[in-house]
Amino acid sequence: MLPKLPRASAWPATNMTNLIGRRVTVKVPATSANLGPGFDTLGMALSFYDELEVEAVAGDGAHVDVVGEGQGEVPTDGSNLVVKSIAYTFAHFGVALPGLRLKAHNIIPHGRGMGSSGAAVVSGIVAAKGLLSGVVDMTDDDLLKIATEIEGHPDNVAPALFGGLTIAWEDETGPHYKKLFVHRGVALLELVPNFKMSTALARSLQPESVPHNDAVFNVSRSALLIASLTQSPEHLLAATEDKLHQDYRAAAMQETHALVSKLREHGHAAVVSGAGPSVLVMANGPAERLEAAKVAATHYPQWRALLLAVDFKGATVVLHHEAAVN
Repeated sequence: MLPKLPRASAWPATNMTNLIGRRVTVKVPATSANLGPGFDTLGMALSFYDELEVEAVAGDGAHVDVVGEGQGEVPTDGSNLVVKSIAYTFAHFGVALPGLRLKAHNIIPHGRGMGSSGAAVVSGIVAAKGLLSGVVDMTDDDLLKIATEIEGHPDNVAPALFGGLTIAWEDETGPHYKKLFVHRGVALLELVPNFKMSTALARSLQPESVPHNDAVFNVSRSALLIASLTQSPEHLLAATEDKLHQDYRAAAMQETHALVSKLREHGHAAVVSGAGPSVLVMANGPAERLEAAKVAATHYPQWRALLLAVDFKGATVVLHHEAAVN
């Protein structure tokens, strides 16, 4: 949970005025987590991006101009998740927070299982990294730690930060990740409905425990999925079978469940994207992806089809103006 942070005027003046005039632009990919059997562990960055401009200005407080997804819906002041993530990062390193002016260009759908909240968190942290360039040296471990503290789990913030296919886990020392490169033959299709799904609701449908056989089943499929995505995409259909979470959530996403089932009946490796309700198809080549898109269009023409690639860069930040740093 984000801490309650003091107003910028309550901070010591150290470093604050030195940052005034700095401006950064940030680009963060959408993500799909879980990927079938890889519940709370596997995530993938998608070539579909939110962009953010942040400028440090005199005074305190923040003003956010939102264009696209979330316009007229998300907060435009200091309670905005991006602003809170910037503030949290500054506080983590003990640097005073200046006033902020933000412009968000959002295309990642909200509440659709494409990592919109994770993208907001990551964009704020990476923006803070850019604004603090030359003041604070942030490592990849720092970025993942802060993002996990805010988001609550690392499986979708890891690919948003670092790109590619990521395996994320936590131990007594904190969150960790391993980035893998996806086989060039894998082609992605994201199918997006016009309705939303609450991540909290989706998680509430999960049982506290699962049968031993189901757990073993998912361990085998998760291992096969990593091999399929990196080396052998011909096994993606078998590799994306799941018994840990998708069926338990089906009652809350009946149309999603039906679409996943229909696609899999036609031989396509379809899974619930993140917490849903979107559907991700991992196809063995563009031709197979096109066939999956035709199946979806025939049975669910109201769903939007996005033909995507795996993003390999993750979040990027560019500092446009260097303010004097003492």
